[in-house]
Amino acid sequence: MNEARPSDPAKNHWERVYRDKPADSVSWFQPHAQQSLALIRGIAAGQAARVIDVGGGASTLVDDLLAAPEVFSVAVLDISAAALDVARRRLQQRAAAVRWLEGDITQIALPEQAWDIWHDRAVFHFLTEPAQRAAYVARVRCAVRPGGHVIVAAFAPDGPTHCSGLPVMRYAPDALHAQFGGAFELVEHLSESHLTPSGAVQQFVYCHCLLH
Repeated sequence: MNEARPSDPAKNHWERVYRDKPADSVSWFQPHAQQSLALIRGIAAGQAARVIDVGGGASTLVDDLLAAPEVFSVAVLDISAAALDVARRRLQQRAAAVRWLEGDITQIALPEQAWDIWHDRAVFHFLTEPAQRAAYVARVRCAVRPGGHVIVAAFAPDGPTHCSGLPVMRYAPDALHAQFGGAFELVEHLSESHLTPSGAVQQFVYCHCLLH
């Protein structure tokens, strides 16, 4: 599924990033997405669950979900084909167990009520226009089943103002939750001090919501 046009500036930007830099050198790289994994496993509580990792690209979260004792049906969505290729090559034969989706989250058509858990660690803060954020939330409401869980992480108020050469939004937990509206019940929020490959520290906030 590919909803991003090759001429899209956003797609071109992210294709260049993953063509020009090793995946483990970009600032958002984590050897293991430990906080995300703990949240997802806690939600699943030992049961099978359908998970979509939005902007997952080259992230290693998919590796750890496939290796977890729970049975996760995993989809990874990213605007960059190059990023998805990094993950597919790394997973080798295990890549066949993953649903790979290439597209812009503000444009892509997603199936209705297809996932129990929506995870996004670092896409939402790049949506600097209200219309982009509204389109994102509309896709969450379509694609997550009622009673499903939504985990979104973004830069905290003391996080960076730019990332990968692009401006970003920064959020306190209440402000991040407010972007999603009353259908999303805030279950918990957490903070994370992310150490980048270059040694800088970036502050993140995670919001875990229940979709009613």
